[in-house]
Amino acid sequence: MSESVSPQDLIRWAEALAGIAQTGLAFTDVPFERERYEEVINVAADIKHRAAGERPTQPAQFSGEWMASVRTGLAGYATPKVAVGAIVGNDDGELLMIQRADSGIWLYVTGWADVGYSPSEVAEKEVLEETGIECRAVRPLGIFDGLRLGFTTIPLYSIVFQCRAVGGTLRPHPHEVSDLGWFNRGNLPSPIASEDRWVDLAFRAVRDEPIDVYFDPPRPEVWRR
Repeated sequence: MSESVSPQDLIRWAEALAGIAQTGLAFTDVPFERERYEEVINVAADIKHRAAGERPTQPAQFSGEWMASVRTGLAGYATPKVAVGAIVGNDDGELLMIQRADSGIWLYVTGWADVGYSPSEVAEKEVLEETGIECRAVRPLGIFDGLRLGFTTIPLYSIVFQCRAVGGTLRPHPHEVSDLGWFNRGNLPSPIASEDRWVDLAFRAVRDEPIDVYFDPPRPEVWRR
C-alpha cells in the first residue's frame, strides 16, 4: 500500500516548485523559458490550493504572490525567510512568555530577522520591543525548518537563542502582544504553541544545563517522507 500524502507534504512540494521557478525567472531573459517557469508557478499554486482544504484562498492568490516576489539576478534567488526566537530566563528560574495578539497562543518571543542586525542582536531587540525586558543572548538553542515541522505554510528557518534578562520592566507591545509574564514550570499559561517540542528544553536552558543545539536531522529520502 502506498503512503498517504498529507496537506503539509503538498504545501512543501508546492513551495519547492515555486522556489525553483522563481529562481529560474530571476536568471533568465529567454521568453520561452520564462513562459515555462510561469507555468510551473501556476501548477504549484494549484497544488497549494488543494492543500488549503476549506480555506477560501484561490490559486491565483498564491501564484500572484510568488510572481510579485520575483527579482532579477542574485537578489531573486528564492530562499526561506528567517525568524529569530528568544528563550528568556530570569534569576528566579522563570521563563518569559507572550500571548500573541494575532492568534491568542502563548509562545517565546519571536520575530522576523531584520536587515542590518546579526541573529543574536535581533533576539535582544525583539525581546525589548515586544516585552520591555532587556536581555543578553547567551547561546543558540536550535535551528529548524518551520515548513518541515508543520507550523508554517511558507518556507521558514527559525534560529532560537537562550537569553538572560538583565533589566527592564514588563511592557507588552501594543499591537503584537495581548499579554505576557514570567512563568515557572508549574504555572504555565494556556494554550501554548507546540508545548511538547520546546518547553522542557527551555527550562533546561533557563537552569543553564548543558544542552546540545537542536537541528533537524537530514533525511535519507527528503522527498519521500
